[in-house]
Amino acid sequence: MSNSERVVLALGGAGMVGSGVVKALLDKGFKVAVISRESSRLEKLQSFVSPSTKENLTTVVGDVGSEEGAEQVKQELLKVVGKVTDVVSSLGFSWWQGGPPHTQSLKDLNWVMETLLFSTFVSWKAFFPLVRDDSNSTYTFITGGAGEKLLMPGTGFLTVGAASTLAFCQVLREEYPEVPCKLNQMKINAGVGTPERMAPGFLNHLELGEAVATLMERRSPSHSVVTVNCPADLKTVCLERNL
Repeated sequence: MSNSERVVLALGGAGMVGSGVVKALLDKGFKVAVISRESSRLEKLQSFVSPSTKENLTTVVGDVGSEEGAEQVKQELLKVVGKVTDVVSSLGFSWWQGGPPHTQSLKDLNWVMETLLFSTFVSWKAFFPLVRDDSNSTYTFITGGAGEKLLMPGTGFLTVGAASTLAFCQVLREEYPEVPCKLNQMKINAGVGTPERMAPGFLNHLELGEAVATLMERRSPSHSVVTVNCPADLKTVCLERNL
């Protein structure tokens, strides 16, 4: 199956990390679909991708934060694109620094968990059945390294939410050991920024997108975890034929 025959659902595709992935996939000839609750973010994404690839980008307004919303937007999406062959999930946010736990409310913790874990679970439940039985399909999670350490004082809830997502990915690898769909994860242990907002050691979201698109194009062995600690790791992913 050529890239032009593949339809990638990019969950979180209107975010900073996701937009880099969407652009790279389109540039490689994939068709891409993106769901967002905010039409303004989808319009911004349309203006961000390469003009020559816009016709291969489908955008749908919808909410994957609830089971009902995810099921509804799935049906709407399938009416437009017909099929989904691959899924890449980069849901959530990259930063939270609300203060130490004793200063936070249960509502704050619920919001973090809903954004980082619950949306990942709900979208998995809705969209994995579209690809699970096809050995040519892929489902790729993009996760952060914040789940393995406290980044700095006041970011504890980010660690809790990110750790939950890492654990969920581990559970899926072990619960579905022989699923035909190639189930993989890219774990980012560095900050991610746009070209105009970079800091030392940060990953350019365009280069990150290129690496993710390369993994999907290559159809890496299933149940692999690719860890990226620095920009050089992204180049290794793109250059190596065997991970």
